[in-house]
Amino acid sequence: MSIALTPGPYILKSNGQKEPFSREKLLQSLRRSGANSIQAERVAFDVEKTLVGGETTGIIYHRAFELLKELHKGVAARYSMRRALSELGPSGFPFELFVSELFATEGFTASSGKYLEGRCVSHEVDLIAIREDKIIIGELKFHNRLEIKSDLKVALYVNSRFEDLKMGGFKGFEGQGKVFENWLVTNTKFTSQAIAYANCVDLKLLGWSFPHEKNLQSMIEISGIEPLTMLTTLSTAEKQDLMQNGNVLCRRLDRGALESSPLIPNNKINYILEEVQMVCDSGPSI
Repeated sequence: MSIALTPGPYILKSNGQKEPFSREKLLQSLRRSGANSIQAERVAFDVEKTLVGGETTGIIYHRAFELLKELHKGVAARYSMRRALSELGPSGFPFELFVSELFATEGFTASSGKYLEGRCVSHEVDLIAIREDKIIIGELKFHNRLEIKSDLKVALYVNSRFEDLKMGGFKGFEGQGKVFENWLVTNTKFTSQAIAYANCVDLKLLGWSFPHEKNLQSMIEISGIEPLTMLTTLSTAEKQDLMQNGNVLCRRLDRGALESSPLIPNNKINYILEEVQMVCDSGPSI
């Protein structure tokens, strides 16, 4: 006689779909953030024992984050990386600066906010990344909500712009003999239609967890650079003030930058710098 197993608690994804809670997925994300096995198991156990079913992924994240922050602030900051990227706003300019810094770690000379002439019209280009073997023309799509995806309409626009620049002979880069690549970069994800179209027209996509091998998350982890929005000792207003003055990287945040902010009290600066050190020294364990 078979015995029916009681199903475990389910959670609600950002798109409203239900799925069973996965302890292993939570453990994996904790380890990837730099938590050791003891820390990861403790957080996962404490989160799981409070579940009644029907919690959103956001609620589970916040529970894990608060528990992790008590164990290691640096690891907690890394665990919040995806949400920290969504704080590189409200405009997309800080995200542009961050992506330029990210491509610089790959050997590119990167710049943002430049205008290029196509055959028909001029175009503002979010990312121009130049290396000895290639030139990347990139469009950056920043979203301050994690559930928003870059869709087919965006991919169509990006490819149309690239074709106009191509027909115009990539003015300003003539005679360099380099390969030109068309990229669309987002801090969230892509729709399935956008992915299918991009594969068809050779549009390179870079987003959270896409592509599988080398995506935005893994590039950040490998590069060792982190957005300052990961820091838990900074308020939202303090982060905004620092970013308005061109500060986007955690490891470049020094005493001078903090002292120049009118919103940050002097007695808080040492605590912020201590967390900067912890974040930069607590790399992922896998």
